[in-house]
Amino acid sequence: MPLVVDSVAHRYDGDFVLEDVSLQITPGSTLAITGPSGSGKTTLLSIIGGLLDPTRGTVTIDGRRVKDSDMSTTFAWVFQTTNLLPRRSVKDNVAFGRLQHGDRRRSADAAAVEALGAVGLEDKVDRPAYSLSGGETQRVGIARAVASGAPWILADEPTGQLDRRTSDEIADLLVDARRSDQAVIIATHDLVLARRCDSRLRIENGRLMEDR
Repeated sequence: MPLVVDSVAHRYDGDFVLEDVSLQITPGSTLAITGPSGSGKTTLLSIIGGLLDPTRGTVTIDGRRVKDSDMSTTFAWVFQTTNLLPRRSVKDNVAFGRLQHGDRRRSADAAAVEALGAVGLEDKVDRPAYSLSGGETQRVGIARAVASGAPWILADEPTGQLDRRTSDEIADLLVDARRSDQAVIIATHDLVLARRCDSRLRIENGRLMEDR
């Protein structure tokens, strides 16, 4: 069930930041959207994830409009700053989303532990979240997205506040830790992260072009 962005445009205060943007993303693939600050990367990601209605155009998955789907189970987000429950354990933070959607505790915990193992935090599952470093916190954010089971992971500048070494680790994990059926769409300035993706698109003057 491909995700299709069809002729999307969006404007703020009369000025268009996106114009006639169209793309198609297949399940299990990885896509980086690059471009300078203010070019519309986050706007496009927010429209894809159903957080923002486009001025015109549509976003559909398997022919169904994103706004008509259950976005809490369709999309999982990884942000530049990961908000965790500081006094809860790392495992609890990752399992929380599945519990909110009705999973039993044992099932949610198992998914959390598996995802934490995938991002190299298997030895931190019972640690309180406040004890983690910045890079470890971002790893928890990735694990939370993977464990959610959502087929589409959207990441907005996930390495924006990290040093180069940690950014490289996060770049690898975003691509490698996901399940084989999970697609990742990343808005980023980080060209190292972008090159880890199957395909790259760049926004210039509100329009998308292939980024080689």
